[in-house]
Amino acid sequence: MPIYNKLVRDRIPEIISRNGSVSNTRILDEAEYKTELRTKLAEEMNEYLEATDDKNAMEELADILELLHALTSIHGSTVEQLESIRANKAEKRGGFKEKIFLIDVQDA
Repeated sequence: MPIYNKLVRDRIPEIISRNGSVSNTRILDEAEYKTELRTKLAEEMNEYLEATDDKNAMEELADILELLHALTSIHGSTVEQLESIRANKAEKRGGFKEKIFLIDVQDA
């Protein structure tokens, strides 16, 4: 019997049941939820970094995006507000499209 002890997507228990297995779950309190979301984000980030093709990379990025939505909510914000913050930072500091790699800075 595999032991997971990790945050899973909402429909995973239903899918496990549909496949003829039984899962044991519990609902996390807010502090545990925040901790487990961060842990899951690190897990998905590592899976993205280990992806060897575009298809797998996109699957992992979709998981990361889902986690960003959940994390935004626990910080009392909305995805729209997060996008606004992102857009403002891009306006002021730019994005990452130009592939600029900073080597060093010499004091004036």
